[in-house]
Amino acid sequence: MAGFVQIIDYTTSRFDEIEELAQKLRAGGQGGPAGAVNVTITKDRDRPNHYITVAEFESYEKAMENSNNPATQEFAAAMAKLVDGEPTFINLDVVDRM
Repeated sequence: MAGFVQIIDYTTSRFDEIEELAQKLRAGGQGGPAGAVNVTITKDRDRPNHYITVAEFESYEKAMENSNNPATQEFAAAMAKLVDGEPTFINLDVVDRM
């Protein structure tokens, strides 16, 4: 079973601006993270302004291609200015799916 998941955990009071950046990325023909199978953005019900994004890729290599994509790097730099503190990245190899 192959696969790779990256979780981005962050806090922001400017989520609408982050969502606007994501819409521009999609509108620019990038569609979202290059090579991503699925991207889910969640909002924590118990902690205000706390969000978690889960990006699923076919492989670690596809995720690294995405990380090296200039559009992704531009998005990440712009997003970094809108979050409170540093986001946390968790990189996971998929070992099973049910």
